[in-house]
Amino acid sequence: MLSLARGLEVLNAFTPQRQRLTISQLSQKTHISRAAVRRCLYTLATLGMVHSPDGRHYELLPRVLAVGHAYLAGTPLARAAQCTLDSLRDRLNESCSAATLDGDNVLYIARAAVDNIISMDIGRGSRLPAWATSMGRVLLSALPEQELEEILARAKRVPFTSHTLASLPQLREELDRVRRQGYAINDQQLEMGLRSIAVPLLAAGGQVVAAMNVGVHASRMSVDRLRNEVLPTLRRAATDLAMRI
Repeated sequence: MLSLARGLEVLNAFTPQRQRLTISQLSQKTHISRAAVRRCLYTLATLGMVHSPDGRHYELLPRVLAVGHAYLAGTPLARAAQCTLDSLRDRLNESCSAATLDGDNVLYIARAAVDNIISMDIGRGSRLPAWATSMGRVLLSALPEQELEEILARAKRVPFTSHTLASLPQLREELDRVRRQGYAINDQQLEMGLRSIAVPLLAAGGQVVAAMNVGVHASRMSVDRLRNEVLPTLRRAATDLAMRI
């Protein structure tokens, strides 16, 4: 079982920002010895989950998608969220997403896009740093204080743009604001030209189980319009979805 755990750690080390990694880099990220990482990669390559195009760097192969496909496509939350997002996209003519918290990241469980408003290829199964995203901040703001502080302390808070709130005091202040107002706005902090607004998705017991957002081009919608025109519709969609899960 230790070998299984190590193999999963190696797979989780790959991110959209770091899609090609060496044995040394994987060892550093996972805190697993280079010899053990090499053995994991050999097994994963045999299973068709990774490959090394140049004999030094390793990349994931599409077969890894099979591991999470059953969850992303089959859970009631993911299925219901996709239907809601499809309807919301058609109503607003804007891209919409739903995500849950996965460690320090948000995990996209459903997405309905109208165009490519973000340079990164985002879809089901994509993961982004929670602290830097509107959905992530909604989810983080609902955590117990100690758990939140642990995530913020270990997060690699590297600014994505000149607008990114990356310092701990800034993030704590922003998360307090999100907690009070019940929504989060990300104004070009993840990528220039991208604005998004997110709200929590509440389960029957009142706990936050996911977040939903709408993303827009900054050139065609101001923050005020996002708040005044999109937020009410997004909140209604989240309420409707909560009643069906």
